[in-house]
Amino acid sequence: MDDQRYPYTSDYEKHEVRRYQIGDKNGTLVAGGNGKGAGLNQLNYPTYIFVDQQQTVYVSDNGNHRVMKWNKGAKEGIVVAGGQGGGNALTQLWYPQGLFVDTLGTIYVADSQNHRVMRWPKGAKQGTVIVGGNGEGEGANQFNGPL
Repeated sequence: MDDQRYPYTSDYEKHEVRRYQIGDKNGTLVAGGNGKGAGLNQLNYPTYIFVDQQQTVYVSDNGNHRVMKWNKGAKEGIVVAGGQGGGNALTQLWYPQGLFVDTLGTIYVADSQNHRVMRWPKGAKQGTVIVGGNGEGEGANQFNGPL
């Protein structure tokens, strides 16, 4: 939901994100909507979203192992985390899920299948592991598919 109280929803099967206003049945396309794919105007199973005060939409592009940033009115997004294929390097994500963006533009993302939470400062080419990253497990320093 943005500052104007408009809800946003990611449609996992339609590979898009829409914003809704009260009484609006169709919503407004704000990210994706060009079929499943890896292009900058496409998403591949979008999951979690975050909307900032400028109505910029950040999307966990789950199937493309990246986080995308869509500025208000943009026809394509910008890769701001991951995007180097699925993997466990600091430049990669593996099925990203929950995300948060702070006022400095730093992205925090649950890197689900790497069992870690990563921080990507604005403009960074790689992230840092801030929690987990020690494999799947029951230990205090481990996660099992964080969302």
